[in-house]
Amino acid sequence: MTDPTPCYIGVDVGLTASKAAAFDAEGNEIGVVHARTPRTAVTAHRHDVDMVALADTVMSLLADLAGKLAADGYVPAGIGVAAHGNGLYPVDASLRPVAPAIASSDSRAQHIVEEIAEEDALRLARETGSIPWAAQPSVLLRWLRDAEPEAYAATRWALSCKDWVTCQLTGVPSADYSDASAFGMVALDTREYSTTALELVGLPASDLERFPPLRESGEIVAGLSARAAELTGLPEGLPIIAGCMDCVAATLGAGGRALGDVTIIVGTWAINGVVVPAGTPAPEVTLSALMPDTATMLAMEVAPTSAANLEWLSSSSVPHGQVGGVPATELLAEAATVPPGSDGLLFLPFVNGAPEHPAASGTFLGISGMHRRGHLTRAVIEGVAQYHRVQLDRVLASGADVGDHPWRLAGGGARSEVWAQIFADVLGRPVRRQLTSELGARGVASLLPAALGHEVAPWSVNDEDDLCVRPGPARDAYVRHGEVFDRVLAGMWGPWSEVERYRTDS
Repeated sequence: MTDPTPCYIGVDVGLTASKAAAFDAEGNEIGVVHARTPRTAVTAHRHDVDMVALADTVMSLLADLAGKLAADGYVPAGIGVAAHGNGLYPVDASLRPVAPAIASSDSRAQHIVEEIAEEDALRLARETGSIPWAAQPSVLLRWLRDAEPEAYAATRWALSCKDWVTCQLTGVPSADYSDASAFGMVALDTREYSTTALELVGLPASDLERFPPLRESGEIVAGLSARAAELTGLPEGLPIIAGCMDCVAATLGAGGRALGDVTIIVGTWAINGVVVPAGTPAPEVTLSALMPDTATMLAMEVAPTSAANLEWLSSSSVPHGQVGGVPATELLAEAATVPPGSDGLLFLPFVNGAPEHPAASGTFLGISGMHRRGHLTRAVIEGVAQYHRVQLDRVLASGADVGDHPWRLAGGGARSEVWAQIFADVLGRPVRRQLTSELGARGVASLLPAALGHEVAPWSVNDEDDLCVRPGPARDAYVRHGEVFDRVLAGMWGPWSEVERYRTDS
């Protein structure tokens, strides 16, 4: 009988789907299971998460994965969790939810951000590398104090999504530098918690005690608890590391580790990040997250404006109240038959809004009787690519040093040849497709060998030239398309505000 082979488990909790995946010592995926993330859009601006249902989902995924690994002769060596950053997962001293969690796509607290003076927002950005926005934990904690004072009073720990899952595995509250820095809660020069974000929203400095002590992403928090072991079938005491924000995890999984590396992630959120030196002065971007390599951080422009738009189109064809939809592969095949520019159809990719456009909504312009589903799909993926360009232009203008090599393209946009070509044409730059399916899980799992003292070579990625997509004949058409996109975007503030007033008054 051969000895079981060790493997490393990464959990990635996204706003749409949750995954648990296992990887061998070389970083090859050996097993993965998926489930929908429990999330409820109460209104257009309120996105709640059932915390107990989420924990149950992760336990079920780990149980399924554990069974597959045992059958294949693998033994898990440890677990790391990645999940969406920001949002608020409030628990009491016994680690029980005091209210539904608030997802990072939520904008109910936008009015609090609008009350912050511009010079104060700049002060937070200079200190932490992140600006105030509606789904930051400090902003949401202030909202909780105002709207649900009993829940606020009962909140002992203000957790992130990843920290909620980790504490359910270990029974120990924890936090890591990547999540906390992206909250705007860590002074980049000292790597310590700062009260500035709390002060800006009128919360007392003592509320800093609600945030767990900071740990390095690869630091072991504790072993798997007896309860979690019983639920998952994994061994009690299995080491669990602090983990990291999904943006950082996916960047690591895609191989974006060196200074100047640019990674574009086409997920529920658009992630457009470049690896820069840690510390101040930070590039002037929306948020910065400290990397596991303490010398670097990820400067990012992010928004929920990416593949979620295609998911919406996919699901829009089913009857109300049902789940499912047209497979994305089928939609993308139809889009490939439509010319660049979708025969005059334009889409603004804001079905989930955007922090910088609070009233924005998904918007088609130019619809005519000639347009069919393939046109709608191509317009959606073109609009997503164009808004990634808008955000990447901000990154380029932020002061971040960007390398000359191809930018890494990951997520749904990388797995589709037609979408990857659109990205190259829209950006006017070569992009290298990263086809590993579970980048977030792979990235956080890649921290485990070093954390456990295993002599394992750093996990590499496929950088072969056949995965590099270069701008093609449609580049000129997409330059023109981008110019129209930008002008239309600039002119939508009035219409979106009118629709928002109509929606909220009705």
